[in-house]
Order: sequence, then C-alpha cells, then structure tokens
Amino acid sequence: MTSPVGFTFVQLRYFLVAAECGSMTAAAEDLHIAQSAVSSAIHKLERDLRVDLFIRRRGQGLVLTPAGERLRSQARALLARAREVEGEARGSNGTLSGPVAFGCFTTLAPYYLPALFGAVTQRHPGIEIDVVEGEAEQLFQALRAGRIDFALTYDLGLSAEADLRGKTIAHAPAHVIVPATHHLAGQGTVELSELAAEPLVLLDLPYSRDYFHALVAATGTAPDVRYRTQNYEAVRSLVAQGLGYSVLNQRPATSQTYGGGEVVELELRDRQPPLELKLVTVQEVTQSARAQAVMELLREIAVNRATA
Repeated sequence: MTSPVGFTFVQLRYFLVAAECGSMTAAAEDLHIAQSAVSSAIHKLERDLRVDLFIRRRGQGLVLTPAGERLRSQARALLARAREVEGEARGSNGTLSGPVAFGCFTTLAPYYLPALFGAVTQRHPGIEIDVVEGEAEQLFQALRAGRIDFALTYDLGLSAEADLRGKTIAHAPAHVIVPATHHLAGQGTVELSELAAEPLVLLDLPYSRDYFHALVAATGTAPDVRYRTQNYEAVRSLVAQGLGYSVLNQRPATSQTYGGGEVVELELRDRQPPLELKLVTVQEVTQSARAQAVMELLREIAVNRATA
C-alpha cells in the first residue's frame, strides 16, 4: 500500500505566497489570514519534508534555501496539475469545466473582460472565471505564487522576468489625446514635439510611467507632467477639461468621457514601436485545458479588436 503524502495543497500555497512576499507577515496579509496560520503551515511543511525551506534573518525577511527554490518550482507545477484534475473530475461528456484564475492588467480590463465573459458563457459554460486585476508587477507576483494560471498584460518589464514567458496576441501603438477644442484636434496626426510646451496628463502606473516618459523624451524635450493619476478614465476626463494632453495605447469606442467632456485621438507621426499585449505564464508550468481554452478566446478577442 502506498504511503500517504505528508503535506497538503494549503501548505504549498502558503509556502508559495510567503516565498513571493518575503515575509510571514506580508503573506498573511495577502492571504487574509492570521500570521500564526502561515507560520504553522510552513513549519509543518518543513518538518514533514525534513528540510529548511527558508533562511530566517531578523530584519531581512525570508530567503529561500536551495531546497526551497526547488520546491517553489515543483509546487507551482503541482498546484496547476491539481486544478486541472479538479476540473476534469467535475466535467462530463468531454466538456471543459472548473476554475480558471487569470490576471488582467488594470487598464485592459474594460476592453477584454466583457467580451471574454460573454464568450466563455457561450462556448464553455462550465468554466468558472476568477480575475485578479492589477499592475504588471502584481500580476507577476501572483503568477509566481500560483494564485493565477496566466496573465494578460503588456510586455512592460517582462524582459527582466527570466522565469516567465509571454506570447504576443496584439500590438498597441501609442496615440495622443487632446481636448476636442484643441487647435490641433482637426489635423488627425501629430508629432510629440508639437506638444512640448503643453502639460502632460500622465497615466501613472509602474512601468507605464517610464514608457510614456521615454516616448516624450525621445523628441528631445522633457515632459511637463502637470497631473498624474492611476485611473485610465480619469486621464481622459482631465484631458477633456483642457488641462493637458496625454499619450495612451488603448482606444475606447467613444470620444465621450465620464465627466461629460470629449477628447480627440491623434495618430503619432513619431516612429515609436507599439506595446505588445501578451499572455504571460510561468516557464515550467503546463497550462490546463481550461486555461488554454480561455487564452484562445482572448487571442480571438484581440484579433477581432485589431480588425474592427
């Protein structure tokens, strides 16, 4: 008779979150449980496996041991496989069913989630979608901790993440928005140098802010950042009020803003490479059939948006 496994999936999940957060306290906050529960689960995991998974240094947080590094890779794959087994057990007649957790870059959610939910309901009604919205770094952390199967995000910062891989599904070239009353609004195209003397309304997200700064700096001028916000629609509303111009990548279907104003999109004559929209996964983790089906639907939605 095969001996029972000594550890649980809960212990592995707590271990992955602690490894990503770098401390028991931060892991407990992320998991919304008591720190003692995280510490106890990881201590029992170490005892059952008879290895030290972390080096604990006062004031420096947790550092993975070599054994901990190996377990992190194995735990991601094991949890992914467990979710797949769960889904297959719940399915019937070859249909796909069960949970798929994925991360979505916060500014992409309004453009992709409604179409995705509609497509999943129609084609794979047994799949249950759980979405985590966040910035790129938050999504990368969620991938490493095993909280999501994959992420939909821009390629910003991805090149520095050696353990992650991304597949491009769309390109998003930058464009300028100005108030409808702007003196350049009717010309259709613009060079960023033409706006050098005007204030910039910055979409102030990690990586994004550096990208937009670099676009303007490439013209040889320093951007005059007058207003900052992490909210995409707030950027558009500020521009509509005549408070400056902005540079964005996604295009809403309407020129109207939440504040009741109107913006005009101008194509950039500056030759700048577009952002790449990617589906990002952990290198060594094989995606379940459910996750693959959802990723395929996102690819279709991206193609439809590009040809609309």
